[in-house]
Amino acid sequence: MSTQISVHPKHPNVPFVDLGAQYRAIAAEINDAISKVIQESDFILGREVRLFEEEFAAFCGAHYAVGVDSGTSALELALRAFDIGPSDEVITAANSFIASALGISHAGAKPVLVDVDPYTHTMDVKAVERAITRRTKAIIPVHLYGHPAHMDAVRELAEKHGLIVIEDACQAHGARYKGKRVGSLGHAAAFSFYPGKNLGAYGDGGMVTTNDGKIANRLEMLRNYGQKEKYRHLFRGYNRRLDTMQAAILRVKLKYLDKWNTARSRKAKLYQKHLEDSKVVVPGLAHAAESVWHLYVIRTEHRDQLKEHLASKGLNVGIHYPIPIHLQPAYQDLGYKRGDFPVTEAYADRILSLPMYAELTPEQIKRVSRAVVEFLSAKSPREIPAGADTLRASQIA
Repeated sequence: MSTQISVHPKHPNVPFVDLGAQYRAIAAEINDAISKVIQESDFILGREVRLFEEEFAAFCGAHYAVGVDSGTSALELALRAFDIGPSDEVITAANSFIASALGISHAGAKPVLVDVDPYTHTMDVKAVERAITRRTKAIIPVHLYGHPAHMDAVRELAEKHGLIVIEDACQAHGARYKGKRVGSLGHAAAFSFYPGKNLGAYGDGGMVTTNDGKIANRLEMLRNYGQKEKYRHLFRGYNRRLDTMQAAILRVKLKYLDKWNTARSRKAKLYQKHLEDSKVVVPGLAHAAESVWHLYVIRTEHRDQLKEHLASKGLNVGIHYPIPIHLQPAYQDLGYKRGDFPVTEAYADRILSLPMYAELTPEQIKRVSRAVVEFLSAKSPREIPAGADTLRASQIA
Protein backbone atom coordinates (compact mmCIF):
# COMPACT_ATOMS: atom_id res chain seq x y z
CA MET A 1 0.00 0.00 0.00
CA SER A 2 1.59 3.25 -1.12
CA THR A 3 2.12 6.03 1.39
CA GLN A 4 3.05 8.70 -1.11
CA ILE A 5 0.80 11.74 -1.20
CA SER A 6 0.41 13.78 -4.37
CA VAL A 7 -0.51 17.37 -3.55
CA HIS A 8 -2.65 19.81 -5.52
CA PRO A 9 -1.93 23.45 -4.62
CA LYS A 10 -5.57 24.18 -3.71
CA HIS A 11 -6.97 20.77 -2.81
CA PRO A 12 -4.39 18.38 -1.31
CA ASN A 13 -5.26 14.75 -1.80
CA VAL A 14 -6.61 12.82 1.16
CA PRO A 15 -4.78 9.46 1.26
CA PHE A 16 -6.59 6.31 2.24
CA VAL A 17 -3.89 5.77 4.87
CA ASP A 18 -0.82 7.87 5.59
CA LEU A 19 1.93 5.74 7.10
CA GLY A 20 4.42 8.53 6.55
CA ALA A 21 2.60 10.78 9.01
CA GLN A 22 2.73 8.06 11.65
CA TYR A 23 6.45 7.49 11.07
CA ARG A 24 7.32 11.18 11.31
CA ALA A 25 5.70 11.38 14.75
CA ILE A 26 7.87 8.59 16.19
CA ALA A 27 10.84 8.62 13.78
CA ALA A 28 13.55 9.02 16.40
CA GLU A 29 12.33 6.02 18.41
CA ILE A 30 11.90 3.87 15.30
CA ASN A 31 15.35 4.75 13.97
CA ASP A 32 16.95 4.00 17.33
CA ALA A 33 15.21 0.61 17.50
CA ILE A 34 16.35 -0.34 14.00
CA SER A 35 19.89 0.85 14.66
CA LYS A 36 20.09 -1.19 17.85
CA VAL A 37 19.14 -4.40 16.06
CA ILE A 38 21.72 -3.75 13.35
CA GLN A 39 24.44 -2.99 15.87
CA GLU A 40 23.68 -6.12 17.84
CA SER A 41 23.34 -8.22 14.64
CA ASP A 42 20.62 -10.21 16.39
CA PHE A 43 18.38 -10.66 13.36
CA ILE A 44 16.59 -14.00 13.82
CA LEU A 45 14.45 -14.73 16.91
CA GLY A 46 16.45 -12.14 18.78
CA ARG A 47 15.83 -10.53 22.14
CA GLU A 48 13.38 -8.02 20.68
CA VAL A 49 11.12 -10.84 19.48
CA ARG A 50 10.87 -12.33 22.96
CA LEU A 51 10.21 -8.94 24.55
CA PHE A 52 7.57 -8.05 21.99
CA GLU A 53 5.86 -11.41 22.48
CA GLU A 54 5.70 -10.80 26.24
CA GLU A 55 4.42 -7.26 25.81
CA PHE A 56 1.85 -8.14 23.18
CA ALA A 57 0.51 -11.07 25.23
CA ALA A 58 0.10 -8.72 28.20
CA PHE A 59 -1.59 -6.13 25.99
CA CYS A 60 -4.13 -8.71 24.80
CA GLY A 61 -4.66 -10.24 28.23
CA ALA A 62 -3.31 -13.59 27.01
CA HIS A 63 -0.72 -15.78 28.71
CA TYR A 64 1.43 -16.41 25.64
CA ALA A 65 2.23 -14.89 22.26
CA VAL A 66 4.31 -16.44 19.47
CA GLY A 67 5.62 -14.26 16.65
CA VAL A 68 5.40 -15.51 13.07
CA ASP A 69 6.00 -14.09 9.61
CA SER A 70 2.42 -13.11 8.65
CA GLY A 71 -1.21 -13.17 9.70
CA THR A 72 -1.86 -15.98 7.23
CA SER A 73 0.84 -18.09 8.88
CA ALA A 74 -0.65 -17.23 12.26
CA LEU A 75 -3.99 -18.73 11.20
CA GLU A 76 -2.41 -21.80 9.62
CA LEU A 77 -0.02 -22.59 12.45
CA ALA A 78 -2.71 -22.05 15.07
CA LEU A 79 -4.80 -24.71 13.34
CA ARG A 80 -1.83 -27.04 13.01
CA ALA A 81 -0.98 -26.56 16.68
CA PHE A 82 -4.41 -28.03 17.50
CA ASP A 83 -3.82 -30.91 15.04
CA ILE A 84 -6.46 -29.64 12.63
CA GLY A 85 -5.77 -30.66 9.04
CA PRO A 86 -6.81 -33.03 6.26
CA SER A 87 -10.40 -34.37 6.46
CA ASP A 88 -11.32 -31.61 8.93
CA GLU A 89 -13.67 -28.68 8.33
CA VAL A 90 -13.25 -25.18 9.71
CA ILE A 91 -16.04 -22.60 9.60
CA THR A 92 -15.34 -18.95 8.85
CA ALA A 93 -17.03 -15.90 7.32
CA ALA A 94 -17.59 -15.52 3.58
CA ASN A 95 -16.97 -11.77 3.52
CA SER A 96 -13.44 -11.67 4.93
CA PHE A 97 -10.11 -11.21 3.16
CA ILE A 98 -9.13 -14.44 1.42
CA ALA A 99 -6.36 -15.10 3.96
CA SER A 100 -9.01 -16.22 6.46
CA ALA A 101 -9.75 -19.16 4.15
CA LEU A 102 -6.17 -19.63 2.93
CA GLY A 103 -4.94 -20.27 6.47
CA ILE A 104 -7.44 -23.11 6.68
CA SER A 105 -6.49 -24.48 3.28
CA HIS A 106 -2.76 -24.32 3.98
CA ALA A 107 -3.32 -26.36 7.13
CA GLY A 108 -4.93 -29.01 4.90
CA ALA A 109 -8.47 -28.51 6.18
CA LYS A 110 -11.58 -27.47 4.25
CA PRO A 111 -12.98 -23.94 4.66
CA VAL A 112 -16.73 -23.92 5.28
CA LEU A 113 -18.16 -20.46 4.73
CA VAL A 114 -21.16 -18.75 6.34
CA ASP A 115 -22.99 -15.47 5.84
CA VAL A 116 -22.75 -12.50 8.18
CA ASP A 117 -25.15 -10.50 10.27
CA PRO A 118 -26.22 -7.35 8.41
CA TYR A 119 -25.40 -4.92 11.22
CA THR A 120 -21.79 -5.66 12.25
CA HIS A 121 -20.57 -7.57 9.14
CA THR A 122 -19.31 -10.33 11.48
CA MET A 123 -20.34 -13.97 11.19
CA ASP A 124 -23.96 -14.97 11.68
CA VAL A 125 -23.77 -17.43 14.58
CA LYS A 126 -27.06 -19.11 13.62
CA ALA A 127 -25.56 -19.79 10.20
CA VAL A 128 -22.49 -21.27 11.91
CA GLU A 129 -24.64 -23.73 13.82
CA ARG A 130 -26.36 -24.86 10.62
CA ALA A 131 -22.95 -25.41 8.99
CA ILE A 132 -21.56 -27.75 11.68
CA THR A 133 -21.04 -31.36 10.59
CA ARG A 134 -19.28 -34.36 12.10
CA ARG A 135 -16.10 -33.16 10.34
CA THR A 136 -16.15 -29.68 11.86
CA LYS A 137 -13.21 -29.12 14.19
CA ALA A 138 -12.93 -25.36 14.57
CA ILE A 139 -14.60 -21.98 14.13
CA ILE A 140 -12.67 -18.90 13.02
CA PRO A 141 -14.72 -15.80 13.82
CA VAL A 142 -13.37 -12.74 12.01
CA HIS A 143 -13.23 -9.43 13.87
CA LEU A 144 -13.83 -7.63 10.60
CA TYR A 145 -12.89 -3.97 10.12
CA GLY A 146 -11.81 -3.85 13.77
CA HIS A 147 -15.22 -4.84 15.18
CA PRO A 148 -15.29 -7.93 17.43
CA ALA A 149 -17.45 -10.87 16.41
CA HIS A 150 -20.27 -12.15 18.65
CA MET A 151 -17.90 -14.09 20.86
CA ASP A 152 -20.23 -15.24 23.65
CA ALA A 153 -22.50 -16.96 21.15
CA VAL A 154 -19.52 -18.38 19.23
CA ARG A 155 -17.95 -19.81 22.39
CA GLU A 156 -21.23 -21.28 23.63
CA LEU A 157 -21.71 -23.00 20.28
CA ALA A 158 -18.13 -24.26 20.29
CA GLU A 159 -18.46 -25.67 23.79
CA LYS A 160 -21.72 -27.38 22.85
CA HIS A 161 -20.07 -29.16 19.92
CA GLY A 162 -16.54 -29.56 21.28
CA LEU A 163 -14.93 -27.19 18.76
CA ILE A 164 -11.79 -25.06 18.84
CA VAL A 165 -12.22 -21.28 18.48
CA ILE A 166 -9.42 -19.37 16.77
CA GLU A 167 -10.03 -15.64 16.53
CA ASP A 168 -9.06 -13.95 13.28
CA ALA A 169 -8.00 -10.70 14.94
CA CYS A 170 -5.85 -9.55 12.02
CA GLN A 171 -7.80 -6.27 11.76
CA ALA A 172 -8.62 -5.77 15.42
CA HIS A 173 -5.51 -5.02 17.50
CA GLY A 174 -6.78 -3.66 20.80
CA ALA A 175 -10.52 -4.14 20.20
CA ARG A 176 -12.61 -5.26 23.15
CA TYR A 177 -15.62 -7.49 23.64
CA LYS A 178 -17.41 -7.07 26.98
CA GLY A 179 -14.31 -5.35 28.32
CA LYS A 180 -11.82 -8.04 27.29
CA ARG A 181 -9.32 -7.60 24.49
CA VAL A 182 -9.59 -9.74 21.40
CA GLY A 183 -6.77 -12.24 21.40
CA SER A 184 -7.89 -13.59 24.77
CA LEU A 185 -11.41 -14.72 23.85
CA GLY A 186 -10.82 -18.06 22.14
CA HIS A 187 -8.46 -21.02 22.34
CA ALA A 188 -6.03 -18.96 20.24
CA ALA A 189 -6.01 -15.85 18.07
CA ALA A 190 -4.20 -14.77 14.93
CA PHE A 191 -2.91 -11.24 14.32
CA SER A 192 -1.36 -9.61 11.26
CA PHE A 193 1.17 -6.79 11.39
CA TYR A 194 0.84 -5.85 7.72
CA PRO A 195 1.95 -2.20 7.43
CA GLY A 196 -1.56 -0.77 7.04
CA LYS A 197 -2.94 -2.43 10.19
CA ASN A 198 -3.59 -0.48 13.39
CA LEU A 199 -0.36 -2.02 14.66
CA GLY A 200 1.71 -2.40 11.52
CA ALA A 201 5.30 -3.42 10.87
CA TYR A 202 7.54 -2.15 8.08
CA GLY A 203 7.00 -5.40 6.21
CA ASP A 204 5.02 -8.54 6.98
CA GLY A 205 4.62 -10.06 10.40
CA GLY A 206 2.12 -11.94 12.54
CA MET A 207 1.38 -13.32 16.00
CA VAL A 208 -0.58 -16.09 17.66
CA THR A 209 -1.86 -15.53 21.20
CA THR A 210 -3.13 -18.27 23.47
CA ASN A 211 -3.62 -19.17 27.13
CA ASP A 212 -2.48 -22.75 26.54
CA GLY A 213 1.20 -23.33 27.34
CA LYS A 214 1.37 -26.58 25.38
CA ILE A 215 -0.04 -24.89 22.29
CA ALA A 216 2.42 -22.00 22.65
CA ASN A 217 5.29 -24.46 22.91
CA ARG A 218 4.13 -26.29 19.79
CA LEU A 219 3.77 -23.00 17.92
CA GLU A 220 7.34 -22.05 18.78
CA MET A 221 8.54 -25.27 17.22
CA LEU A 222 6.20 -25.10 14.23
CA ARG A 223 7.55 -21.69 13.23
CA ASN A 224 11.19 -22.78 13.60
CA TYR A 225 11.76 -26.03 11.70
CA GLY A 226 10.10 -28.21 14.34
CA GLN A 227 12.99 -27.75 16.76
CA LYS A 228 13.01 -26.97 20.46
CA GLU A 229 16.78 -26.98 20.60
CA LYS A 230 19.08 -26.28 17.67
CA TYR A 231 19.51 -29.12 15.17
CA ARG A 232 17.13 -31.44 17.03
CA HIS A 233 13.93 -31.54 14.96
CA LEU A 234 10.97 -33.26 16.59
CA PHE A 235 8.71 -32.95 13.54
CA ARG A 236 8.60 -31.32 10.12
CA GLY A 237 8.19 -27.67 10.99
CA TYR A 238 8.39 -24.49 8.95
CA ASN A 239 10.42 -21.32 8.60
CA ARG A 240 7.73 -18.84 9.71
CA ARG A 241 9.60 -16.64 12.19
CA LEU A 242 8.94 -13.00 13.02
CA ASP A 243 12.03 -10.94 12.14
CA THR A 244 13.82 -9.27 15.04
CA MET A 245 13.82 -5.97 13.13
CA GLN A 246 10.05 -6.00 12.79
CA ALA A 247 9.63 -6.94 16.45
CA ALA A 248 11.77 -3.97 17.48
CA ILE A 249 9.64 -1.63 15.36
CA LEU A 250 6.42 -3.12 16.70
CA ARG A 251 7.61 -2.71 20.31
CA VAL A 252 7.90 1.02 19.72
CA LYS A 253 4.50 1.22 18.06
CA LEU A 254 2.72 -0.89 20.67
CA LYS A 255 3.29 1.89 23.23
CA TYR A 256 1.15 4.19 21.09
CA LEU A 257 -1.54 1.75 19.99
CA ASP A 258 -4.19 2.68 22.57
CA LYS A 259 -3.66 6.36 21.77
CA TRP A 260 -3.97 5.71 18.04
CA ASN A 261 -7.07 3.57 18.50
CA THR A 262 -8.69 6.28 20.60
CA ALA A 263 -7.95 8.75 17.82
CA ARG A 264 -9.55 6.40 15.28
CA SER A 265 -12.66 6.24 17.44
CA ARG A 266 -12.87 10.03 17.40
CA LYS A 267 -12.53 10.02 13.61
CA ALA A 268 -15.34 7.47 13.35
CA LYS A 269 -17.62 9.64 15.47
CA LEU A 270 -16.88 12.64 13.24
CA TYR A 271 -17.79 10.60 10.17
CA GLN A 272 -21.00 9.47 11.89
CA LYS A 273 -21.87 13.09 12.65
CA HIS A 274 -21.17 14.41 9.15
CA LEU A 275 -22.91 11.48 7.41
CA GLU A 276 -25.92 11.24 9.73
CA ASP A 277 -28.36 12.83 7.28
CA SER A 278 -26.81 11.37 4.15
CA LYS A 279 -28.09 8.55 1.96
CA VAL A 280 -25.39 6.11 3.05
CA VAL A 281 -25.58 3.41 5.70
CA VAL A 282 -22.90 4.04 8.32
CA PRO A 283 -21.15 1.26 10.27
CA GLY A 284 -22.99 -0.38 13.15
CA LEU A 285 -21.47 -0.99 16.56
CA ALA A 286 -22.78 -3.81 18.74
CA HIS A 287 -23.59 -3.07 22.38
CA ALA A 288 -20.87 -5.31 23.82
CA ALA A 289 -18.19 -4.30 21.32
CA GLU A 290 -15.45 -1.68 21.25
CA SER A 291 -14.23 -1.40 17.69
CA VAL A 292 -10.78 -0.07 16.86
CA TRP A 293 -12.01 1.14 13.46
CA HIS A 294 -9.35 -0.44 11.31
CA LEU A 295 -11.66 0.51 8.45
CA TYR A 296 -14.62 2.86 8.23
CA VAL A 297 -16.99 1.17 5.81
CA ILE A 298 -20.18 2.78 4.50
CA ARG A 299 -22.77 1.25 2.18
CA THR A 300 -24.55 2.73 -0.82
CA GLU A 301 -26.15 1.34 -3.96
CA HIS A 302 -24.18 3.98 -5.91
CA ARG A 303 -20.82 2.69 -4.68
CA ASP A 304 -18.91 2.57 -7.96
CA GLN A 305 -20.08 6.00 -9.09
CA LEU A 306 -19.31 7.46 -5.68
CA LYS A 307 -15.84 5.91 -5.71
CA GLU A 308 -15.08 7.52 -9.08
CA HIS A 309 -16.44 10.85 -7.89
CA LEU A 310 -14.27 10.84 -4.77
CA ALA A 311 -11.21 9.83 -6.77
CA SER A 312 -11.77 12.78 -9.11
CA LYS A 313 -11.47 15.05 -6.08
CA GLY A 314 -8.29 13.43 -4.82
CA LEU A 315 -10.10 11.51 -2.07
CA ASN A 316 -8.70 7.98 -1.88
CA VAL A 317 -11.00 5.15 -0.83
CA GLY A 318 -11.02 1.35 -0.92
CA ILE A 319 -13.34 -1.66 -1.15
CA HIS A 320 -13.04 -4.41 1.47
CA TYR A 321 -13.89 -6.68 -0.25
CA PRO A 322 -15.33 -6.53 -3.80
CA ILE A 323 -15.42 -10.30 -4.42
CA PRO A 324 -16.51 -12.63 -1.58
CA ILE A 325 -14.36 -15.66 -0.88
CA HIS A 326 -16.95 -18.13 -2.20
CA LEU A 327 -16.99 -16.37 -5.61
CA GLN A 328 -13.21 -16.25 -5.97
CA PRO A 329 -11.76 -18.49 -8.73
CA ALA A 330 -9.37 -19.93 -6.17
CA TYR A 331 -12.30 -21.42 -4.23
CA GLN A 332 -14.64 -22.61 -6.96
CA ASP A 333 -13.93 -26.19 -5.87
CA LEU A 334 -15.83 -25.60 -2.63
CA GLY A 335 -19.04 -25.80 -4.63
CA TYR A 336 -20.63 -22.52 -3.56
CA LYS A 337 -22.58 -20.41 -6.03
CA ARG A 338 -23.91 -16.88 -6.29
CA GLY A 339 -26.91 -16.51 -4.03
CA ASP A 340 -25.61 -18.77 -1.26
CA PHE A 341 -24.67 -15.86 1.03
CA PRO A 342 -27.09 -13.01 0.23
CA VAL A 343 -25.92 -10.46 2.81
CA THR A 344 -22.26 -10.93 1.93
CA GLU A 345 -23.01 -10.66 -1.79
CA ALA A 346 -25.27 -7.62 -1.48
CA TYR A 347 -22.69 -5.81 0.63
CA ALA A 348 -19.84 -6.66 -1.75
CA ASP A 349 -21.58 -4.45 -4.32
CA ARG A 350 -22.27 -1.62 -1.87
CA ILE A 351 -19.40 -1.28 0.62
CA LEU A 352 -16.90 1.55 0.41
CA SER A 353 -14.04 2.18 2.84
CA LEU A 354 -13.38 5.85 3.56
CA PRO A 355 -9.96 7.16 4.66
CA MET A 356 -9.22 6.12 8.24
CA TYR A 357 -6.04 6.55 10.28
CA ALA A 358 -5.10 8.20 13.57
CA GLU A 359 -3.56 11.27 11.92
CA LEU A 360 -6.59 12.02 9.73
CA THR A 361 -7.65 15.61 10.43
CA PRO A 362 -11.18 16.90 11.12
CA GLU A 363 -10.87 19.02 8.00
CA GLN A 364 -10.06 15.98 5.87
CA ILE A 365 -13.00 14.05 7.33
CA LYS A 366 -15.30 16.99 6.66
CA ARG A 367 -14.06 17.24 3.08
CA VAL A 368 -14.59 13.53 2.42
CA SER A 369 -18.02 13.55 4.07
CA ARG A 370 -19.15 16.65 2.21
CA ALA A 371 -18.18 15.07 -1.10
CA VAL A 372 -20.17 11.93 -0.20
CA VAL A 373 -23.26 13.89 0.84
CA GLU A 374 -23.20 16.22 -2.14
CA PHE A 375 -22.84 13.40 -4.65
CA LEU A 376 -25.62 11.27 -3.18
CA SER A 377 -28.05 14.09 -2.44
CA ALA A 378 -29.43 13.93 -5.97
CA LYS A 379 -29.64 10.14 -5.98
CA SER A 380 -32.58 7.90 -5.13
CA PRO A 381 -33.18 6.73 -1.52
CA ARG A 382 -30.71 4.19 -0.26
CA GLU A 383 -31.34 0.55 -0.98
CA ILE A 384 -30.65 -1.94 1.79
CA PRO A 385 -30.65 -5.73 1.33
CA ALA A 386 -33.48 -7.74 2.86
CA GLY A 387 -32.94 -8.21 6.57
CA ALA A 388 -30.37 -5.44 6.86
CA ASP A 389 -30.31 -3.24 9.93
CA THR A 390 -31.58 0.27 9.24
CA LEU A 391 -30.31 2.10 12.32
CA ARG A 392 -29.11 5.62 11.64
CA ALA A 393 -25.91 7.08 13.01
CA SER A 394 -27.71 8.76 15.92
CA GLN A 395 -28.88 5.35 17.16
CA ILE A 396 -25.47 3.74 17.22
CA ALA A 397 -24.00 3.33 20.70
